[in-house]
Amino acid sequence: MANFYKKDAPFKIFISFKKYLDVLEHIRYNDRLEYRVNYVESLIEKTKNFQELKEGFQDVSLLEKNEELIRLLLADLFPTGLTHNEIKAASIPFSNITFNYTERFKNILKDAGKNFEIEIRNIDDDEMYIFCCCLILQNYFKKDIRTTIPLYFDIPNKNGIMKHYKITVNSDFTEIFPTERSKIPTDDVLDMLLENMDDIKLWKKYFPSEAWILKGFTILSLVDCTSEVALSDLKSSMIKIDLENLTPDENLIEIFKSYFEVPELNFGLMLFNKKDQKLEKVPIYENVFTNHILDFWINTFDEEIRRTTFNNLSHNSKPIVISNVDNLDENIKQLSSFNILKDNNINSFMVIPIMQDNELLAIMEFTSPVVGSFNGLKLKKMEFFTDMMLFSLNRFSFEKNYQIEAIIQREYTSIHNSVVWKFRNEAEKYFTASLGKKIYTLKEISFKNLTPLFGVSDIRSSSEKRFNLMLQDINQQIEWLKNILTLTNSDSEKFLLALDVFENELNHEIKADTEQRFQRLLREEIHPFLQGKLEVRTSKEIKSMIQNYFALVLTQTDLFYNHRKDLDNSITLVNRKLADMLDESQIKAQQIFPHYYERFKSDGVEHNLYIGHTITPDLHYTSKVVHKLRYWQLKTICKMELEFQSFKKDLPIQLDIASLIFVYNEKIDIRFRMDEKRFDVDGAYNSYYEIIKKRLDKAHIKDSSERITAPGKITIVYFGMENQKEYLEYIAKLQKKGILQHDVEFLKVEDLQGITGLLALRVSLSQD
Repeated sequence: MANFYKKDAPFKIFISFKKYLDVLEHIRYNDRLEYRVNYVESLIEKTKNFQELKEGFQDVSLLEKNEELIRLLLADLFPTGLTHNEIKAASIPFSNITFNYTERFKNILKDAGKNFEIEIRNIDDDEMYIFCCCLILQNYFKKDIRTTIPLYFDIPNKNGIMKHYKITVNSDFTEIFPTERSKIPTDDVLDMLLENMDDIKLWKKYFPSEAWILKGFTILSLVDCTSEVALSDLKSSMIKIDLENLTPDENLIEIFKSYFEVPELNFGLMLFNKKDQKLEKVPIYENVFTNHILDFWINTFDEEIRRTTFNNLSHNSKPIVISNVDNLDENIKQLSSFNILKDNNINSFMVIPIMQDNELLAIMEFTSPVVGSFNGLKLKKMEFFTDMMLFSLNRFSFEKNYQIEAIIQREYTSIHNSVVWKFRNEAEKYFTASLGKKIYTLKEISFKNLTPLFGVSDIRSSSEKRFNLMLQDINQQIEWLKNILTLTNSDSEKFLLALDVFENELNHEIKADTEQRFQRLLREEIHPFLQGKLEVRTSKEIKSMIQNYFALVLTQTDLFYNHRKDLDNSITLVNRKLADMLDESQIKAQQIFPHYYERFKSDGVEHNLYIGHTITPDLHYTSKVVHKLRYWQLKTICKMELEFQSFKKDLPIQLDIASLIFVYNEKIDIRFRMDEKRFDVDGAYNSYYEIIKKRLDKAHIKDSSERITAPGKITIVYFGMENQKEYLEYIAKLQKKGILQHDVEFLKVEDLQGITGLLALRVSLSQD
């Protein structure tokens, strides 16, 4: 016996023609037309020796053995006159075994290839099991439910284009009944099942596997709905920005192939930048879209011609459709633009501007190497797609602008998520007033009674390094110039003398304006002289030296920048890594208690936290919140230091950082400054906090020339013994974790202008 049903189901299935034979018996004894009665009697007579037709069977081989008998038996259901038009077959219920095909269905399967297996699209085993259970509810329990979920076959044609067929199933000739293993659920249980359509375990509990019997056969009718399915797929496949998954939807081209029924199709799209009056590619789709014609157009014609064309499009935006490029006018074939078609094997194409309110949004191109691929009928199909394309482009534009605004807010402004609610409240009041045509003055945004946290990881001696590297760059540049100028004629003697003066000044008695004067000499005299040498007869050796020299010159400054570039690259790398670590750790800090956070990158990374009830009025705020965030800050700065130690050896220029935390117990207020578009401390009293922060940068240990900060150590500056006790507890925790060493120093900070009594703890990081 063949196991023709490969998937689990709530019933055993038997192929049976009983219900159809019952219909024939009814015609035999009730139809008044004699020819009908005789026809039916002959059919019934032919089935007498094949009792399995009525009783049911599972041996699929019997279908093939009795193929002619079954064809005669089902002749009324499969009219011969419609066999080349209808896509129809008989089927074993809920299996992929079909038989008694119409000629059109046979041809479709033949074109699909020998290895093609017909399967229902997008329905998994669990969904099919529950679907079968619902059929039992409908047929046996007479529940008024709809189980007609849309079913599709995807079948490729002989050209490889995927065709989509919607399936309708006629189950008139099936019957369902229970076995001894069947459970008969109550109405309450049936209602509960229908409320839990995704709970496969629950359904299998009341409808165990093969506990019911299904006998009969079904009739499948297929309708070609390729265009409708392709249009539906296009809705979810059009261009969009998904920051979680920045990859293009490569199905788009295949969908177009199905929609236009063109097996060899290329699609191109460029968006129109109205501000700059130019076409732009969609970056993530550059390797998916093929812009043969559009690429040629934007790269060949000059800006004036392109702008004129864009202006004309607002008055005449008709698409261009060429079925066969060989039929183009002979004058057009002489143009260089015709060669681009032949060079890229384009023999048929459409170029379609996408307009909205007489304004150009984008231009599409469809190309194919096959003559006749595109014509007026294919263009007509675009009418069904135009609205969808407009929606997609508008959505793309909205997403693009939304993401740009998000980048601006994240990278260039200080409106942090924790405080945006207050800005939103004011904006909503302003908007509501404007709807009522009332005047509303936006109020200042401020937050009072906040506890500040400040920390900095400063790159040590960066200014001194930059100065020394500047000397190396300029000395190297002078050496290059001397080598070149000594090979030229006597006109260069005055330049050599000037270079000697600058070289002596740089290395012995450098002045504040030495670099600026050297730049002026280069810009106004030496560089024009060298450029002139390139334009007249000069030896290849000198020309080569001059060209190599200018390759090392930074155009903006006229100076060599090699050594300082290494430093700037090193600082940029350090800043980015430290800032990224801080930002990532901030996510956990916000979970402790939402607060305002800002950070700045210069020669190092500094950050500010402001915590208080006024920022998060909906949550309960206590002093424990500050303690937790202070510990988080110390632990995070330690981790940043340790991370720096792991990658510092890979920097182009070796650097060190020194980290500091300033503990301040007084409450402060912050206010959003509209002119600067950022928050700042508010009022003269609160400015004392900012003054201390700035002066700690270069502060020394009292009665010493040693700085309070040191590479490889964390310095914590505070005012009172209460803070000292608190931070010693935090340090002890980190010592137990092996992050800090047991070498805590107790320091006094030198008196700064207007600031006395500062204390400091300093502790080394572990060297592991």
